[in-house]
Amino acid sequence: MVRIQRSAAVLSTLLTVLIAATTFARAADRPNIVFILADDVGREVLGCYGGSSYKTPNLDRLAAQGAKLTHCYAMPVCHPTRVTLLTGRYPRHLGSPKWGSFPKADETKTFAHAVRNAGYATAIAGKWQICTMKDDLDHPARLGFDEWSVFGWHEGPRYHEPMIYQNGKLRDDTQGKYGPDLYVEFLLDFMKRKQKQPVMAFYSMALCHDVTDDIGKVVPYGSRGRYDNFKEMAEMMDAKVGQLLQGIDDLGLRDNTLILFTTDNGTAGKSKLSAVDDSAKKFVYENVVSRLNGKDIPGGKGQLSDWGTRVPMIAAWRGVIEPGQTWEDLVDFSDILPTFVAIAGGQLPDGVQLDGTSFADRLLGKGKGHRKWAYAEGKGKFFAKTRDWKLYSDGRIFHTEVDPFEKRPIAPDAVPKHARADLKVLRDAMTHLKSRVP
Repeated sequence: MVRIQRSAAVLSTLLTVLIAATTFARAADRPNIVFILADDVGREVLGCYGGSSYKTPNLDRLAAQGAKLTHCYAMPVCHPTRVTLLTGRYPRHLGSPKWGSFPKADETKTFAHAVRNAGYATAIAGKWQICTMKDDLDHPARLGFDEWSVFGWHEGPRYHEPMIYQNGKLRDDTQGKYGPDLYVEFLLDFMKRKQKQPVMAFYSMALCHDVTDDIGKVVPYGSRGRYDNFKEMAEMMDAKVGQLLQGIDDLGLRDNTLILFTTDNGTAGKSKLSAVDDSAKKFVYENVVSRLNGKDIPGGKGQLSDWGTRVPMIAAWRGVIEPGQTWEDLVDFSDILPTFVAIAGGQLPDGVQLDGTSFADRLLGKGKGHRKWAYAEGKGKFFAKTRDWKLYSDGRIFHTEVDPFEKRPIAPDAVPKHARADLKVLRDAMTHLKSRVP
């Protein structure tokens, strides 16, 4: 009897060790996820999309090493984009959260919680935007981030001598330092410390957004004696992406890391250069116009046009995504949550009707994306869109491939035969969108 009990105990121990080893192996096999979200950068800014006004060698190289997506859609401004990507749901289905806020009922239903529940260590650095940090120091933790180093919603500088809240405390060592340097350093240190488990590192870039102008004082200039212009910010954005990627290479993590780069909306139409006086009420601006495939493109931020919502997306994953691809799949920002959950091997949030559709199959080389139409909203209006055709909630129809600036709406009876299938998809989408309530 004693021998049987001992044998059973040994077998039980071996089984426990085997399960633990199998669990660890599965965790080790899952990729790190590095999600880079630039700010106020349309696709016309990047050389790999045909832009010629700015030098973006690191992002161009990243696209060459992986895949470039040509039909990705964000919201036209930053706050609703962030709410959408964190929850997998459109703002109108969340009750249209107020600017600078996040719906409290959904704090535990973010992609950060989902991947953390799957065994990932999670961190964010850079722009937070969805609360006033000084009033809620642990807000990122409640949304699923183990560690964070962020600037809050219109509280202080984000570039020179930045006001950064790090893991529940206001940093007191940023004098003479540059925010984007600190954000990259924080994420690389996090990845270095967490190599025993997969990580999800979210670089929510400050670049290329203007300095804040509503805190009652002028934030510090850099070494130029003014704020960086858009060209300088765009090229610094590319340099910071390059620094982060080099750091990942130096840590020996690149071969098992999915890198996803995108932006939160189109390029701003103008950019601050300097303050007129110390009142922080008047500024000198430059207009931002970029060259794309030989044409001048004014910044479209804030508009529901493709120049405000159609953004670049680059995916790279050594040994998994074949280099040099161009994907025309439709993607919108509600797709990020289900995609990350699928890659991480996690579970979707309970009791939630997501708007998003995973494109993990495309990233894994198992097929194309499944989305039939993309969506964006702003100022009480919204649209549904196939690659070539767009239907607004007010009934306007545009053929965006031939009319990218949306100057010529098309009457429903003038839609050509070959596009009627697209129009039916969009009308069905509009019926679905209008029938849903928060």
